[in-house]
Amino acid sequence: MRMHRRLKVIGGTDARTDGAQGRRRKGGSMKVAFCTQDMLHVDAHFGWAKNIVIYEVDKAGYTMAETCQFGGSMFEDGNEDKLVPKLDALADCAIVYLSAIGASAAARVVAKKIHPVKVEATETITDLLDKLVVTINGNPPPWLRKALSKGEEQTFDFEDEEA
Repeated sequence: MRMHRRLKVIGGTDARTDGAQGRRRKGGSMKVAFCTQDMLHVDAHFGWAKNIVIYEVDKAGYTMAETCQFGGSMFEDGNEDKLVPKLDALADCAIVYLSAIGASAAARVVAKKIHPVKVEATETITDLLDKLVVTINGNPPPWLRKALSKGEEQTFDFEDEEA
């Protein structure tokens, strides 16, 4: 298996960019991936997914960042090397949504510090993104707060600490 095509969204401005150059702010956002066959639902097993769609997500909402398309044999055949292009595609993602994942693939995803989330194949990508934004704006679990702060500069105000 190999990555057949990788399409990235570049430029543009929205609530999560710094204006004219369209550069993303560091921190406060994360990349989230979805394994899909039809580009609308999370309807794919990680190893068998023809497409991985990646979104940039923060408190204000979400924007599609890129789409990765895969070709070649994607079915279970004991060849673990076929996962390498997919793992590379997820390199800077914090979460990957999927309908199923094998044990060895799950271990490899977790080793890359990516949180796999198994969902029903009927879930739409936009519904999951909407739920994630609500969670981020509410009381996100610690692992999600950590994912959101990735890339933010750590600052400490020692003057505010009491002796």
